[in-house]
Amino acid sequence: MRQTVRVADAFPIVIIGVSIAAIAVAVVVSLASGGLYDRIGRGGTFGLDTEGGSGRRGPAPGSAAARAEADAEIRQLVEAKSARRVARGEAPLDVDAEIAALTQPAAPADADLREEVRQLVVARNERRMARGQEPLDVETEVDRQLRDLGG
Repeated sequence: MRQTVRVADAFPIVIIGVSIAAIAVAVVVSLASGGLYDRIGRGGTFGLDTEGGSGRRGPAPGSAAARAEADAEIRQLVEAKSARRVARGEAPLDVDAEIAALTQPAAPADADLREEVRQLVVARNERRMARGQEPLDVETEVDRQLRDLGG
């Protein structure tokens, strides 16, 4: 009797063979790269890691120069937003008014919000005391949470 090999019988063998060959090639390429992926983002003009320092360039945070730089960037973004509106056929933005609205300090929280946060802090303190933990200072915690919320 003569045996014939059908394509359906050879298919799993081909798939397994190709998979084994692909794994072998992947291992060889990984070993030959010599840590290529570890060097991505380093060196050159756009390097993230620099020798001898934090790598930070530009003015110190909170300085007048940093504030001026931030104001200039905000102005660029608002002007670009206005230009996109004009391109769509809409009215341009009042850039100075928009910048003033974006850079004004956050409004203080209203009394209702403050009272709601206070109730949550008191409830949290009750749970903490039930677990045997020290209670939080209510006013300090309310102020912290409102600050975190931007109010």
